[in-house]
Amino acid sequence: MTRTAVIAGVGPGLGASIARKFVAEGCAVGLFARSADFIEDLADELNEDGEALAVRTDITDREQVAAGFAEVREAFGPNDVLVNHASGGAWKGLLDLSDEEFEQALAVGPQGSFHCSQEAVSDMLDNDGGTVIFTGATSSVRGNEGALAFSAGKFAVRGMAESMARDLGPQGIHVAHVVIDGGIRPPDRDVENPDDYLDPDAIATNYWQLVEQDESAWTLELDLRPHTETF
Repeated sequence: MTRTAVIAGVGPGLGASIARKFVAEGCAVGLFARSADFIEDLADELNEDGEALAVRTDITDREQVAAGFAEVREAFGPNDVLVNHASGGAWKGLLDLSDEEFEQALAVGPQGSFHCSQEAVSDMLDNDGGTVIFTGATSSVRGNEGALAFSAGKFAVRGMAESMARDLGPQGIHVAHVVIDGGIRPPDRDVENPDDYLDPDAIATNYWQLVEQDESAWTLELDLRPHTETF
């Protein structure tokens, strides 16, 4: 079955690995990011063997999200896979953080995921269900020093994912929250101890396995740590 996926927040690390894996598995993929440069180059690469569309989208803006999903629907059909991968946050503690920095972290993570999820789930409910995956982090289960805004956003996203899993699971929509507990190996860069990092391609394989699970699957949370390749 050909699936249409949207990956919200695509950069040169894990987001790109997820896109490559999904296209390799036969998905048509919409790539969302605020900056068009990287996703346009990635779409050119992916279109050599599959179907991908770069859509410059600020997910904090509901109108841009609606327009982005409309563009993907026109190109590939209704959406049945969504990866909420975008996050943000100034790496500062309480007294150094401004209102604007705190609000931006919440706008990109939970609010952006909210906008994208409403668009995607509307398609899924009208068709044969689907999959929504949220990219979490260590900060979604325990707050990190000097990362108040990032941690607040990730905690909020985790709660959103759990609520959606309980609401939408009985309606054939599989919702999963992936806790990435560790550093992801940087792209195109040698690191001193590669075993201390998670492999983005291996993580992308886990994401695809979540998509392939039966509609009745109950994952809720997948915890990925260094040395983890598949679940």
